[in-house]
Amino acid sequence: MDTMRDRFIAITSQLLAEEPRLAVVLADISADGFAPARRAHPDRVINVGIREQLLIGAGAGMALTGMRPIVHTFASFLVERPFEQVKLDFGHQGVGGILVSAGGSYDWPAGGFTHMAPGDVALLDTLEGWTVHVPGHPDEAEALLREAVDGDDRVYVRLSLQANRQARPVGRSASSTSSTGSTGATGFSVVREGRGGTVVAVGPMLDNVLAATEGLDVNVLYATTVRPFDGAGLRRAVGAGPGADVVIVEPYLAGTSTAAANEALMELPYRVLGLGVGRAELRRYGQMEEHLAAHGLDARGLRERITGFLRD
Repeated sequence: MDTMRDRFIAITSQLLAEEPRLAVVLADISADGFAPARRAHPDRVINVGIREQLLIGAGAGMALTGMRPIVHTFASFLVERPFEQVKLDFGHQGVGGILVSAGGSYDWPAGGFTHMAPGDVALLDTLEGWTVHVPGHPDEAEALLREAVDGDDRVYVRLSLQANRQARPVGRSASSTSSTGSTGATGFSVVREGRGGTVVAVGPMLDNVLAATEGLDVNVLYATTVRPFDGAGLRRAVGAGPGADVVIVEPYLAGTSTAAANEALMELPYRVLGLGVGRAELRRYGQMEEHLAAHGLDARGLRERITGFLRD
């Protein structure tokens, strides 16, 4: 299976030939992959070098002229380093664009903490009007990217090397994902039904969540679009019982979506547990799988924490 980043490069290169207003702005990352597209479209594939503030500013400037920019680099360099430009050049100026990151929270541990961005979605949560997609498979990344290109809003697409084995319908293609019914363009889909609690798996966390909840009487929801947050879908899943126990498993900072869940469930008696990447910095390089285990996001760690919460 190709990676999400491989698919992003291939599909975006194709879309450049189909969409005359589409442009790509790079900061060295993935420049080799886009080399053929840059030769074919030298005025719409721009590499600004390792200048991330300029990267965002150039993309927003293109948007002001009516173009649809795709701005790409590692998440830490796309959201964290040039955050002021994201806030002002896109948000304050009221223009749209697509930020596509690579690297996730710890995809390349050898790069050190400079190349890790577990706080990217939480940081974007401080801004208005961003749609946030967290695909769990290259096919899902392609579908969400194609929809983003068609629009004019502000979109963040978070790519990772971690992926689920199976792609699921997402976005406008998610018309009927289970026997429980359908989901809207940004809705959570029901993967498994149960009565003993609800677990929301975000993007590439789904396989580990399914393994962790095997044999448990719980709902499992799948989310690839986390902003806007599907509060209505969460309320439907927990039902009208005497109380709701909800666990949200995200591949970035733990607790990022608990405030959204709290708002969705405020009229019910409920408990919410947010699982994800911890705040403590892990200073040994290791491998991605070791970081997952250290943060309790492998199947074993998730089962211990989910069952412990549901028993309380």
